[in-house]
Amino acid sequence: MSSTQAKITPAAQPNQLLSDFKRLYQQLDETSIARLDQVYASSVKFKDPVHDIEGVVALQDYLSAQAEGLSECRFEYLDELIADNNAYIKWVMRFRHEKLGNRLIAVRGVSHLHFSDKIDFHEDVYDMGALLYDHIPVLGRLTRWLKVRLAR
Repeated sequence: MSSTQAKITPAAQPNQLLSDFKRLYQQLDETSIARLDQVYASSVKFKDPVHDIEGVVALQDYLSAQAEGLSECRFEYLDELIADNNAYIKWVMRFRHEKLGNRLIAVRGVSHLHFSDKIDFHEDVYDMGALLYDHIPVLGRLTRWLKVRLAR
């Protein structure tokens, strides 16, 4: 090993992998989507409240389809916990989508990641109402009314 190459210790690998993961999602666009295979295993399993996807190519296709109509999508990372090849990352996603009036929408969520050399499992947990339902004219009024009723 040359003196200019840093030796990556096992403890440093998860930190580097998670830094690379967060950097890819910080500004989600076609360029970052094309590089997902740098952090995800080819057989990755991805879950969110409405999708269950297997394979990095299927994940790239899914995210590319979701990115259509986005004028902005970025993540702010709030907190993380890393232990035993698992990470939990709390985030806020801010995005603008033409079908939702192109106004800035913020959604809080948590990602659970399992990894060895690369991420082989990724599950996102977030409020579908805050992401979508609250921003559809008739459905939004209904979900806001329900939230008020349930808070009593």
